[in-house]
Amino acid sequence: MPTLLDYPALIFIVALLAMWLSARFGAVLLRRYKKIEDDAREDFGVIQAATLTLLALLIGFTFSMAVGRYDQRKNYEEEEANAIGTEYVRAELLPAADAANIQGMLKAYVEQRVLFYTTRDADELASVNNETERLQNAMWTAVRNAAVAQPTPVVALAVGGMNDVLNTQGYTQAAWWNRIPVAAWALMTLMAMCANVLVGYGAKALKAGAGLLLIVPLVVSLSFALIADIDSPRGGVIRVKPLNLHALAESMRPR
Repeated sequence: MPTLLDYPALIFIVALLAMWLSARFGAVLLRRYKKIEDDAREDFGVIQAATLTLLALLIGFTFSMAVGRYDQRKNYEEEEANAIGTEYVRAELLPAADAANIQGMLKAYVEQRVLFYTTRDADELASVNNETERLQNAMWTAVRNAAVAQPTPVVALAVGGMNDVLNTQGYTQAAWWNRIPVAAWALMTLMAMCANVLVGYGAKALKAGAGLLLIVPLVVSLSFALIADIDSPRGGVIRVKPLNLHALAESMRPR
């Protein structure tokens, strides 16, 4: 089910508003309550720099988590295409009727896997998942029946290949469910708000530097949006494209 984290543009707007309000809170309310004395400004600068550094480390660590998950989804797309292509060739080891049946289902299966990567519609995704499950059951039944009728090492290769096809789909689905934890987002957001409060509190000239108070919230919000974009398999602009599956589908078409 889609959540706020699946909409990077909305993440940017919400984060920018929250960070800017935090900076204004520090610049207006805290400064009105108690201003920073000149002899304490050096110590405050150390605290502010340490907080911003820690925020940068958290953003960098979270960005690394998002990139790792993106690479994992991309690698499993390649493995899935390789497994299907291998099984398409191994199906020729079966009797002619079984081979034609399984290869026909593999062609339809590739089309469903391509749709899994490209669709953004929830209803279409549910239909794709149902059709994928149906084809998996049908292909496994066909291979199993062929193996029971002719239990030879050669047929076992086709059975093993079909097992790889089913496994790689499961690995792909698990990778798409593997997202940055909500708790990590919450802690990073809290740290970013604290950092922006300190930025606003440490501003010397509020009126003259009103535009400068927008810089840190803007940079942090852009970072949040980029992380959410990479981490979201379907909601962002940066998505895994099924290039290997497209190439496989093209190679399966009759010349």
